[in-house]
Amino acid sequence: MAVGLGALLLWAGAAAAAAAQQKPIVIKFAHVDPGDLFVSKKQAMAIAFKHTVEARSGGRISVEVYPAAQLGGEREAVEGVKLGTIEMTSTADGPISGFVPEVLVLGIPYLFGSEPVAWKVMDGPFGTELAEEVRKKTGIRVLAYGETGFRNFTNSTRAVRGPDDMKGLKIRTMENPAHVAMVKALGANPTPIPWPEVYTSLQTKVVDGQENPVSTIVYAKLNEVQKYLTLDGHLYSPDFIFINDKFFLSLPPDLRNIIKEAAVVGGNVGRSIQQINSLLGLETLRKAGMEIHAPSKPELQAFRKATQPPVIKFVEEKAGKRWVEKVQKAVAEAEASLVVGK
Repeated sequence: MAVGLGALLLWAGAAAAAAAQQKPIVIKFAHVDPGDLFVSKKQAMAIAFKHTVEARSGGRISVEVYPAAQLGGEREAVEGVKLGTIEMTSTADGPISGFVPEVLVLGIPYLFGSEPVAWKVMDGPFGTELAEEVRKKTGIRVLAYGETGFRNFTNSTRAVRGPDDMKGLKIRTMENPAHVAMVKALGANPTPIPWPEVYTSLQTKVVDGQENPVSTIVYAKLNEVQKYLTLDGHLYSPDFIFINDKFFLSLPPDLRNIIKEAAVVGGNVGRSIQQINSLLGLETLRKAGMEIHAPSKPELQAFRKATQPPVIKFVEEKAGKRWVEKVQKAVAEAEASLVVGK
């Protein structure tokens, strides 16, 4: 009887150990976009990542997605990943630039001429080197890059066709010093405001305008509180897909590879959704009554002339001239590689 009881206890212990081993590793993935994957590039990216990881890991990893700033705004999410209270997040370049000044080079106005150029730069050696700088300074690993998109000015006061039209406007920016410097260079008054507070700030006239990609303007319904849109595409913002590096390195090599591959899948899905929603979004905004202005080449040149030199000077002071030269070289090489016939 005693032997039988002992065997039963051993069996129960082994079963409990096996069950514990089978319990999946949980990854909390937080972001600020809505939970509709057909509207939100970040949600589409996160869901693509989730399903890819869970399928390829055979259920060894479970991904819990927390959209709509459930775990805080972008800066709070980045801080959570830095501390390890959240495993993953995805944000534009603004929140991480406060920790890693080298990221400010992405805030140089009119740096990228098109999405394909930006993708080549971010997916190439420059993006890899920037990711390593982020990891060394924060303990946060960049798994891959998605896309926030080209940013455009909106406001509720007047049509903006050139730099002079920006003078005196109160413009919400991300918490990115390079963006603040750009808006100041246009004679406007930059006001950094966390994303969850933007709609209310526009509605209550705390600020006159803001700047974001078309897809973001649509899903956030900013057309309800903004009348004028200027398609100047002054900045391209990638989405950084972040993971706590200590957590990542604690995983077996096979799971690390699965996570890295799934992040690339998610980033590409996010880019695709962003492209579709930006193209379709323009018609949505027109039908909603927004006045949309696409600047001419001379008008864009005026914006570039007003903003690029002072922002480059600012970024060189913060990140170093070497990093400005790195990104400029990467852009030139990407542009050359995309020339038809090469």
